[in-house]
Amino acid sequence: MKKKIILASTSPRRHGLAQQMGLEFEIVPSNYEEDMSMDIGPAELSMTLAYGKAKEVAVRLKKGVVLGVDTFIVFEGKKLGKPKSKEDAFLMLKSFSGKSQEVYSGVTIIDCETGQELKDFEVTKVKFREMEDSEINNYIKTGEPMDKAGSYGIQDLGAVFVEKIDGCYSNVMGFPIHNIYKNLKKLGVDIFEYEKWQGGQE
Repeated sequence: MKKKIILASTSPRRHGLAQQMGLEFEIVPSNYEEDMSMDIGPAELSMTLAYGKAKEVAVRLKKGVVLGVDTFIVFEGKKLGKPKSKEDAFLMLKSFSGKSQEVYSGVTIIDCETGQELKDFEVTKVKFREMEDSEINNYIKTGEPMDKAGSYGIQDLGAVFVEKIDGCYSNVMGFPIHNIYKNLKKLGVDIFEYEKWQGGQE
């Protein structure tokens, strides 16, 4: 069944990936205040934060399917979000040099009409190559790291530092497409019924 999708996110990257899937969606920012300090495992935390985002929006609506996603990085046992400063970005990227990290995304989908809720998560392992201080500083000068979890964007220039990934690529951008597709399908939402995929329309 074709239903209106509501994205509980202001992220341009998530908007772009939702468009890539062909979804017809509205943007309703969530007022949920996330707490990264909760003493629970990363998988459960990612789902808890995504649920908080989606639920805050869903209680305000009567129709549509709300999609909430929350993404963060786990590196050497620590949960990392966006850098607080250029110095913070440098230290974060410097610590990644030659090492691996895990990117977690929690996914929540809520059907506002039926009240049905689905919670899931995705994890991707990302391996960085050895990086020189000058490269890191030049990258920070571009401004790209400052609004991204882990201080890099794999879809942009940050890809030059990534040696390999194990898992879902779009998850590293904060929107695990295959996970979202399978869970939308469980709620009866078939993306192939949307206009973009009818008769090869753009």
